[in-house]
Amino acid sequence: MSHAKNKVEWCLNKAKKELQEGKKHRGLLKVDTNLEKAREHLSKAERNLKVTIYLQKGGYSDWCSISIFYMIYHCFLAILAKFGYETRNQECTFALIASLIEDKKIIISHDDLEKVSTLDITETQESPETAVNIREYYQYSTKMSLENKEYQELLLLAKSILDKTKETLEI
Repeated sequence: MSHAKNKVEWCLNKAKKELQEGKKHRGLLKVDTNLEKAREHLSKAERNLKVTIYLQKGGYSDWCSISIFYMIYHCFLAILAKFGYETRNQECTFALIASLIEDKKIIISHDDLEKVSTLDITETQESPETAVNIREYYQYSTKMSLENKEYQELLLLAKSILDKTKETLEI
């Protein structure tokens, strides 16, 4: 079983256990397919694209890393809603997307997912520049502008994922 599939299984068990304990789950839950919720997440992703462009034009490029990340994340949430999952954990979301890629159920590439978040980082490896790492850096640092090259690369990635999400949802 792949690392992604093992992680998905762990996330499903985590949510189940938390719900049995009367807690709000922080994992992954199998639910009914919800195409309306998928469309709502897609709409939020498209709105985040507009916000990103607005922020860039206004000189607030440091916030673009955050809006681009959440644009991508809402695409992933749309896909999960289509396939009947609820998530409350980013790592679980990324693992399920990786699993869907492995199963060829979605057309997002593994390379694109690796640009968003890397699942297989050992303690001895340096973490690559992913959308998650860039978002965290600009969100928590005092730096006030995102390098144009980083902005363009992230924007291109996000637009590609948005287009592939629309294809996956057949919208």
